[in-house]
Amino acid sequence: MKIGFIGLGIMGKPMAKNLLKAGHELVVYDIVAAPVEELVKAGAKAGTSPKDVAGQCEVLITMLPNSPEVKEVVLGKNGVIEGAKPGLIVVDMSSIAPLASQEMAAELAKKKVEMLDAPVSGGEPKAIDATLAVMVGGKAEVFEKVKPILLKMGASAVLCGGIGSGNVTKLANQIIVALNIAAMSEALVLAAKAGVDPGKVFDAIKGGLAGSAVLNAKAPMVCKGNFKPGFRMELHIKDLQNALDTAHAIGVPVPLTGTVMEIMQALKVDGKQKDDHCGVIQFYEKLAGQVVRSDL
Repeated sequence: MKIGFIGLGIMGKPMAKNLLKAGHELVVYDIVAAPVEELVKAGAKAGTSPKDVAGQCEVLITMLPNSPEVKEVVLGKNGVIEGAKPGLIVVDMSSIAPLASQEMAAELAKKKVEMLDAPVSGGEPKAIDATLAVMVGGKAEVFEKVKPILLKMGASAVLCGGIGSGNVTKLANQIIVALNIAAMSEALVLAAKAGVDPGKVFDAIKGGLAGSAVLNAKAPMVCKGNFKPGFRMELHIKDLQNALDTAHAIGVPVPLTGTVMEIMQALKVDGKQKDDHCGVIQFYEKLAGQVVRSDL
């Protein structure tokens, strides 16, 4: 199947590479030339615009930073909607506001183009090894058509409901991840300040009820002081803002989400917004005057 892929950043590039490895014919586009050139060397064809990509493909995937970028690519000048033929399936795998997904789907439907919102969780490591969790919103029959493609990039793909449901699910995921990181940060700073090796604390608790995928992925990073981004804090700020906006719009209080958002905003003011989101621990380290490190 001929697939279009727009957005070749930290997540999009390895996802696109996995589709090539799976034998799909790929047409790619990004405003940055280097990743396009890298994908072309790996066997993809370069598109000249979102419109151009849309005109060549049966399925088109977007993986972009936020709602405005996706709307510009899909509905803007030389956008997907201008090149789309009836029957095209647009799969937006970005993490954006649910309402934006619904708005774009309605416009695409006027051209007999189907859309799914299908954000992912797992960060760069799982994008590289094709074990992402994919959360999907849209029509069941459209989901079934593209599910085999999604499973070339992820270990799971679950239809959560109608259009927008994938992004609602992703917002829930991002709340849980952020709160896990904050809780881990509090706990490890406490341990270190009390004179207990945080690496030993991690080893002791990871198999119990406090254990989680977040703890397993992030505790080793913070113990090494490694804040190289697999998922940048500024992107998590974007997701939490979407979560807060959505929650407020439907009357759901999310006080803990608000607290973690302000912690991340404080770190952004300190210039740490491009750190991995596990860099939240730096906020607690600064408050306690205690750096968390371990040989693990």
